[in-house]
Amino acid sequence: MTASRIFLLVAAVGLTPIALSYGLAPSSSLDYLFGLPIDSVNGRHIFRAIMGLYLALAGFWVGGAFSESLTRPALLSLVIFMLGLAAGRILSLVVDGPPHWLLWAYLGLEIAFGLVGLSLLRSRSRAVSSPQVDQ
Repeated sequence: MTASRIFLLVAAVGLTPIALSYGLAPSSSLDYLFGLPIDSVNGRHIFRAIMGLYLALAGFWVGGAFSESLTRPALLSLVIFMLGLAAGRILSLVVDGPPHWLLWAYLGLEIAFGLVGLSLLRSRSRAVSSPQVDQ
């Protein structure tokens, strides 16, 4: 299995508990983790929708890990997802100030995963554009 495909699996496995913490029981998990009470149907609805988005992307990344034709699109979606989350968190840092320590950790992981994904995309592009010649 290639580094890109292993990376997609690691990202999917790592994202799944985060997704579940947001949407499986948002009223209790978000209050416990971040002191964020979610006591309305609308709040639970929003966080369960976020969970669905996270799990759908994680599923796509698993598909990219096992199907060569999906590996590049899965990596691209991972980069967009991770760096998009990081950009939103950075905006929040500027506008709202510092968050809970766990959200700082998420920011670091999102930037790291986004950059590794970009690196893997570049290396895949180089491998395609300069095929090896058998001697």
